[in-house]
Amino acid sequence: MQHIAIMRKSWGLTQKILSREKIIETRWYKNKARPWNFLKAGETIFFKDSGKPVTLKATISKVEQFEDLNEKQRQTLIKRFSAKDLGTTGISQEIEEHIKGKRYAIIIHLKDPKAIRPFQIDKTGYGTQASWLSVKDIKKIKRPVN
Repeated sequence: MQHIAIMRKSWGLTQKILSREKIIETRWYKNKARPWNFLKAGETIFFKDSGKPVTLKATISKVEQFEDLNEKQRQTLIKRFSAKDLGTTGISQEIEEHIKGKRYAIIIHLKDPKAIRPFQIDKTGYGTQASWLSVKDIKKIKRPVN
């Protein structure tokens, strides 16, 4: 399986993946949603900032999933992983708001990040708000940059 992670451009995290300041990707959900139980070590994640082409990829080295989280557990996780996830130990108000009320967390450990030739994706069938796509072959949704 191959995956596409769509990142919030304003957070500037794709560049931190390339520079290896960010060595994990976290996903927080109120309900179990993809990629819950869809990720395996050795699979590839392609990354793109919202509204931009895919520009890099990394390999999954390890996946951790946490469920039925309460506020204290969320805070413990974000503090434990913030430096590896955000490239900083400070947690902004925007991040605090983002994880508030989330009951599920996926911690995806990354290795071997690489810049790639940019390409667009066709999200038809995935929904315009989808921030994670899982496909058997990236070529099926890959489109050239115009």
